[in-house]
Amino acid sequence: MSRHIAVVSVARSDYGIYRPLLRAITADPALELSLIVAATHLTHQFGDTLSEIIADGFTPAARVDCTLASDNPASIARSMGLATMNFATAYESLKPDLLVVLGDRYEMHAAACAAVPMLIPMAHIAGGAITRGAIDDSLRHSMTKLCHLHFPETAPQGQRLLDMGEAAWRVHVAGSLALDNVKQVKLLDMASFNARFGTAIETPPILVTFHPVTRDAERTADYAKALMDALETAPEPILFTYPNADTAGHVIIDLIEAFIADHPGHAFAVPHLGTQGYFSAMALAHSMVGNSSSGMTEAASFGLPVVNIGRRQEGRLAPPNVINCGHGRDEILAALSKTRIHEFRDTAQGVVNPYGDGKTAPRIVNVLRNVDLSENILMKEMF
Repeated sequence: MSRHIAVVSVARSDYGIYRPLLRAITADPALELSLIVAATHLTHQFGDTLSEIIADGFTPAARVDCTLASDNPASIARSMGLATMNFATAYESLKPDLLVVLGDRYEMHAAACAAVPMLIPMAHIAGGAITRGAIDDSLRHSMTKLCHLHFPETAPQGQRLLDMGEAAWRVHVAGSLALDNVKQVKLLDMASFNARFGTAIETPPILVTFHPVTRDAERTADYAKALMDALETAPEPILFTYPNADTAGHVIIDLIEAFIADHPGHAFAVPHLGTQGYFSAMALAHSMVGNSSSGMTEAASFGLPVVNIGRRQEGRLAPPNVINCGHGRDEILAALSKTRIHEFRDTAQGVVNPYGDGKTAPRIVNVLRNVDLSENILMKEMF
């Protein structure tokens, strides 16, 4: 009898990371996959990613709607409550042997909360990280205590889980699933990229991925305006992606659209690039600017210079291709100038990515297949 593994995906960001794991689970005769899709996957505003999932050959076993129209803090909290109720309904129907969750989004935290009273063992991917500028830290560390198996990306993250009181047998340092994707995805050239996404980029662009700083959301407009001001004088084309569905995300989207309207033919936006499109953009880009974890994790595999703005990723391991700076216009301009220096670009090209070797999915599947799921897995010593 196969072991029933349910995997929760709540956003484009985690689905792109999950893909090699989903394929590895599907290919293993000892495992049965149920993919639960939720939140922004089910909204058109964030790129209709459900259609991408289906096109990849995965049929969702359940759909959990929990995204509200507003993105203010109270609405986020209400979304968490709605998600908890609807995930419970999905689990009641699917009855998985093991639940896989990833990262630190509030919808993912709700998915974990719903599983606790139902006594479903949980495996958490990418715990043990630190991002001081986001509420994600609180959610991620809470999920560590809710879950029973852990797949941190790096040894320091694994040690942090041990320091939090997790038993050593529960912690398996596996690397980043995102790097499995880097090895597997066929990249688009510039002409194919433009044809796919309706852009007209002729030279390497600045790739901009900027999200709200959720511990300082009231300053989102100020931070985003400073970024736009810094990009005003950039000679390189600008390629924006949309932010996540976080508090004040709509503020950033509005400023992106205004910037594009003021810079026709020079600035472009694609709400959702998908994994192939996003990695292709990284490979084609001159540099990357923003505050996305992809700048810390995947960008090094492309030798891409990264300007990491503000505190959103503060505490996360930053490879030598990353330049950290504050939110001020002049600070961003100075960091952008460094990305144009040949010596720094040579350094970025030579970086060995510290987040793994692209063989993470087989390591995780091996544990999911063989771990003892008797009642002992649910019995955690709490510290």
